[in-house]
Parts: sequence; C-alpha cells; structure tokens
Amino acid sequence: MTAAATGRVLARSDEIQRIIARLAHQILEPNDAQQGLVLLGVRRGGEALATRLAREIEGISGRAPVLGFLNINLYRDDRVTHELPESQIPVDVSDRTVVVVDDVLYTGRTVRSALDAVTDLGRPAAIRLCVLVDRGLRELPIQPDYVGRHTPTTPGERVKVVLAPRAAASDEVTILGNARADTP
Repeated sequence: MTAAATGRVLARSDEIQRIIARLAHQILEPNDAQQGLVLLGVRRGGEALATRLAREIEGISGRAPVLGFLNINLYRDDRVTHELPESQIPVDVSDRTVVVVDDVLYTGRTVRSALDAVTDLGRPAAIRLCVLVDRGLRELPIQPDYVGRHTPTTPGERVKVVLAPRAAASDEVTILGNARADTP
C-alpha cells in the first residue's frame, strides 16, 4: 500500500457503531416515523449501512422497517456504471416515508439518481436522505437529513468506507489523498 493509499482514519468500528445508533434514533425521532418507514440502501455503498440501520431501528423500536436496495445505474447522468444486482424493493413506496441510505455524500449526483429511481416506483409521503459521511463539495443542491459525520474534503481526496452488514472489527472510514478529482 502506498503512502497516499494509507490515508487518515476518520472512524473505526466502535465509533461507527455509535454513529449508526445515533442515526437510527434520529430517523425514529418524528412521531410518525415508524408508520410506513422504508429504508432503501443505494447499491454498493449504502447496502451495509441500510442493513445495519434497519437492525438498529428494530432493536430500538421493536419494529423492523422495510428494507430494500436501489440500483441507480439507469438514472445516472455520467459514464460511471458498474454491474450491480437489480433493485430489491419489497413494497410499494407510495404514501410511505422513504429514507435513502448511502455511505458518502459528495457531488449529489448519486442522490439525484436515487431520487429519480424512488419517484419512478411511486409517490412517497416523504423522502429523506441518510449518509454516513458528508464530505461537502456539492455540484447539486442536495442536503442530507441525517449525517453521521461532516468531513470537509478537497476534490483530490477520496473517502473510503469499509462497512460490513454486521458490526465488524474491519469497519473503518478513511480519507485518502491524491485520488482522481472525479472519484467520490
């Protein structure tokens, strides 16, 4: 691993678990949050976080939220496309509170794509955004409702999130330097 690839550790396993617990409490805070709550993890980065949030919410409230996953490749406005599993949306999102979950918020383009995907599925009562790390540098006017960490970065830095579907010693958020400016 090169010096640039080692980076600066932003959070390790224990802190990440505390952040997830705090995010789960914030999602549940509104009085009607448990009525029709749907967590949709954006495929790749948001899957493990959404899974862990769903488990944490169930532990707090005694009720598991609906959990699904979004493949946003068809909605992207850039050339970044990876082979991803299809979306798994187990319920109609109409008239429900949908929380879109992703690991890192950067330009806002992934979230814009996710919003397009969700609205193609139905008309939710509300759509909220939950991210583990908000690194700033937005290209679109998108702000998260629930944020684990606000971490200002430069375009040359990259935020790397290693997150398992269950708490693991390997969980870590790192800021890497000297990355390509177009890499989230």
